[in-house]
Amino acid sequence: MKDIISVENLKKLEELKNPYVMQKVINMVSLLKPDKVTVLTDSIEDQNYIKEISVKNGEETPLNLDGHTYHFDSPLDQARDKVNTKYLLDKEVNWGLDINWTNRDSGLKEIYSIMDGMMKGKEMYVAFYCLGPSNSIFSIPALQITDSAYVVHSENLLYRQGYSDFKNLNGSDDFFYLIHSAGELVNGVTKNIDKRRIYIDINNNTVYTCNNQYAGNSLGLKKLCFRLAIKKAMDEDWLAEHMFLMGVHGKGGRKTYMAGAFPSGCGKTSTAMISGQSIVGDDITYIRNIDGNPKAVNVEQGIFGIINEINGKDDPVIFDALTTPREVIFSNTLVSDGKTYWDKMGVELPEEGFNHSGEWKKEYGIIPSSKNARYTMKIEELANADENLNNKEGVLLDAMIFGGRDAHTTVPIAESSSWNQGMVTGSIIESETTMASIGKEGVRTHDPLATCDFISVPFKQFIEKHFEFGRKLKHVPRIYATNYFLKDIDGNFLNGKLDKKVWLLWAEGRIHGDYDAVETPVGNIPLYEDLKKLFKETLDKDYTEDEYKSQFAIRLDRYLEKMARMKEAFKNTNLPDEFKVEFNNEMDKLKKARKDFDRAVVSPFRFYK
Repeated sequence: MKDIISVENLKKLEELKNPYVMQKVINMVSLLKPDKVTVLTDSIEDQNYIKEISVKNGEETPLNLDGHTYHFDSPLDQARDKVNTKYLLDKEVNWGLDINWTNRDSGLKEIYSIMDGMMKGKEMYVAFYCLGPSNSIFSIPALQITDSAYVVHSENLLYRQGYSDFKNLNGSDDFFYLIHSAGELVNGVTKNIDKRRIYIDINNNTVYTCNNQYAGNSLGLKKLCFRLAIKKAMDEDWLAEHMFLMGVHGKGGRKTYMAGAFPSGCGKTSTAMISGQSIVGDDITYIRNIDGNPKAVNVEQGIFGIINEINGKDDPVIFDALTTPREVIFSNTLVSDGKTYWDKMGVELPEEGFNHSGEWKKEYGIIPSSKNARYTMKIEELANADENLNNKEGVLLDAMIFGGRDAHTTVPIAESSSWNQGMVTGSIIESETTMASIGKEGVRTHDPLATCDFISVPFKQFIEKHFEFGRKLKHVPRIYATNYFLKDIDGNFLNGKLDKKVWLLWAEGRIHGDYDAVETPVGNIPLYEDLKKLFKETLDKDYTEDEYKSQFAIRLDRYLEKMARMKEAFKNTNLPDEFKVEFNNEMDKLKKARKDFDRAVVSPFRFYK
């Protein structure tokens, strides 16, 4: 051990006075057999060391702009690996949803076998983080062990440093524990993709992941820890949500905080980054009941965002941050002459360059970047970072938004009549698959609360906790359903990319009593006159009655077909009674409207009273 870890690094561990941390590090040194162990604190020196070593070992390469680097993953490691991401369980449990799992004992035996000696010839990094603001009721300390400086650098941008939080644990084992190795590398990328494994031991707050580099698989603090947090939240009576958190700026200088859950590729980050608003976070939110008030924080301090289609017109704040000097990691984009490019960025592409798959030429006619190319940066680098980004007390949550990718059914925005109805609305989200997960694109999937991939308890317990959480609140957030992807019969989008700002401002106005609404079987929708005014004021756009009728037509047959699919999806789930009541009420309202109007599609004006 003394030959592997220096006196200085050992002292850093000893100063934590935590036997659990010490034992976990010793166990992993014994298993992984690194040549060297480096313990990282919260210091700027340690953070700079990681940036330097990541470049030195070839995991990142500097670009022309100061602070910009690029990283490539294997062509076979470009998205979250759902097949090889599994829970470790002692026995089979009826979760009510399809999950990947394996027996805990055999799973541990397998992963230990694969990882045995995996860090020979490498440096092991021991890093400490805090999920949520440091020294807060929301804080969850996390210990990361990895042989990838790129992983540590990414997590340094995305998460708050947590060495001091571990000191405050006073020897407790109440922390998340993450082990990662990129495995054997060839030309800088993982070789043994066939042995890629991502195992989550929810009962011991531990994540094992190996033979991967793509951040969705390798950064344990991100979606892997999210699964641990959901289980912890269910046990401790709070909510861990796959939600952005933002401040929406309304009339008279007021600011209303909203959280939103969208499956990957459905407009989550672009909503959080709508012009004129402020961003707290774009991915994961913790929500606690503080004296009857729902208070929320961003778990992270950075963004790991999809970069394709970001351009100066539609995404001016992010585009400016990505094209000026600051600390940013680009992954799986095109690189040419020290500059980085991506698909549909709104500038002329070079004639040639290289990307994650090798040499690229414009004449090939293929997109320059991976469909899941990303950027990683701190939120504080953005001009619209919210002043409460690191508020230890959290912000008061006034609304929750659920959105999917739906070409045929769901209106652009609808307000639920109650918290319970909103939870049902969120539970029946459907979305077309994207490149953020390995598999076919364009397949309709059911994604309850945009959290299906990450739910780590039986669905009945998960949804019951949400109903219970709402019952205990004095200040109950409004619930909205959105859809930016509705198309006409010719396959053309019915909404412009910027229209979402109008939907958001309408919702903000509804919360404060500025607007009335039209009651429909699928929720309360905006009045045409209010939208006409908002479009003019917000986008300087003349919004027509025909646009309103096509976008907010209630497609009764489509909704009924969707509800039938949901009934089938939930048939093996022991749903709580409250859920069944709300679900059946929704079905009854749709059936009644179908009978009363005797039409498959009904104009929104027909619901005016």
